[in-house]
Amino acid sequence: MAGLIKREDIEAVRERARIEDVVGEHVTLKSGGVGSMKGLCPFHDERTPSFNVRPQLGLWHCFGCGEGGDVIAFVQKVNHLGFTEAVEYLAGRVGVQLRYEDGGGQVRRGVEPGTRQRLLEANRVAEEWFRAQLSPTNPAAAGAGRFLFGRGFDAAALAHFGVGYAPAGWDNLAQHLRSKGFTEKELVDSGLCGQGGAGGGRVYDRFRDRVMWPIRDVTGATVGFGGRRLSDEDPSVPKYLNTPETAIYHKGQVLYGLDLAKRSIARDRRVVVVEGYTDVMAAHLSGVECAVATCGTAFGEDHVRIVRRLLGDAADPSAGVLMGNRVRGGEVVFTFDGDAAGRKAALRAYGEDQHFAAQTFVAVDPNGLDPCDLRLQEGADGIPRLLERRKPLFEFVIRTSLASFDLDTAEGRVRGLRTAAPVVAGIRDRALRREYTRRLAGWLALPEREVLGAVQAAERRGGLD
Repeated sequence: MAGLIKREDIEAVRERARIEDVVGEHVTLKSGGVGSMKGLCPFHDERTPSFNVRPQLGLWHCFGCGEGGDVIAFVQKVNHLGFTEAVEYLAGRVGVQLRYEDGGGQVRRGVEPGTRQRLLEANRVAEEWFRAQLSPTNPAAAGAGRFLFGRGFDAAALAHFGVGYAPAGWDNLAQHLRSKGFTEKELVDSGLCGQGGAGGGRVYDRFRDRVMWPIRDVTGATVGFGGRRLSDEDPSVPKYLNTPETAIYHKGQVLYGLDLAKRSIARDRRVVVVEGYTDVMAAHLSGVECAVATCGTAFGEDHVRIVRRLLGDAADPSAGVLMGNRVRGGEVVFTFDGDAAGRKAALRAYGEDQHFAAQTFVAVDPNGLDPCDLRLQEGADGIPRLLERRKPLFEFVIRTSLASFDLDTAEGRVRGLRTAAPVVAGIRDRALRREYTRRLAGWLALPEREVLGAVQAAERRGGLD
């Protein structure tokens, strides 16, 4: 935990962050009278300006929807950030060094704003350079072009997602960044370059001969990259490579495509979690603009927190789940593979947060196609059709646990009951647990009383391990 930001540092951010500049990046402001500016509200549809900013007071208010607050509140709402993240974002913009207090009164300093801005700038310059390399006139990028166009992405799609190419060679990007004034330390600290030896060796490009996807935070700032290798000559080279942990990139706290998906997620209260960069692209190009993906890590607690904030989650864990209707807190759909790895991922989501799990669904293509391949085979309607076949996460986990047994035999049904009963027992919502106990009895063709006894016994043993 970062701890609490010192109150005086929060006040310094409020004072230095000019509200008209921050709001002006999202709203066209015009004079609204003495000490006031006005424009169209970014939080609801309107044709007559009712959104007012008072720079001298550092406040904004919409007379149409009733929203309002200071510059921090605006950043929170427009970028779907928590309070701490909004303060950190603004501190980086205005050059405030934040200090954090832990529960014991100890104080530590956060990342220096100048350092953060330099790392963000290095990533911005790198993205621009990677994109320039992915040119039809660059013969070195021919393999990258074939890979991307072969997956159904045209030049407009590549530009929309900022896709680029990292050429082969040890220090092409490093030389370019040096020419822009970045130091050796900044090259390494940005995660764009590595360094041989114990800090004194040669600085080299981390990404070489790879298709490159910029990974952006929710505000749209590029904080890292994901790269896919194009050559299979050396199997020891990882197929996918991501930026390592840096001062600005934490893989457990970013979702690829979130900057492009956030408006759709907030509007429709739905998020679709796919497994790869090309899957996100394919989903968005198929009209599923709420699709995101994790970046080289499992979907975890911090991802849950991000998604719940975007969905405006409500504490109604069971409403509408069994019939597949959306709950008040929104809907999350995972496109897990239907194999053992997919079941493991589903169980992880199941155990992460049961309120979250109760509004979570799984969509698996019966032929094992991922969303990108599905779009190639079935066109733009393939992914939406896949999502229509989604199943509640609880049902998916239970049915998957039964898939390896021959339920036409007595032995298979008994073994299936022993495997599935702990899963059902692990459902903490009593109404849902009763309903899935009844459903399990139907799936196994066993008396409900027998299944209930097995579930209750598993519950006494502690449910799902």
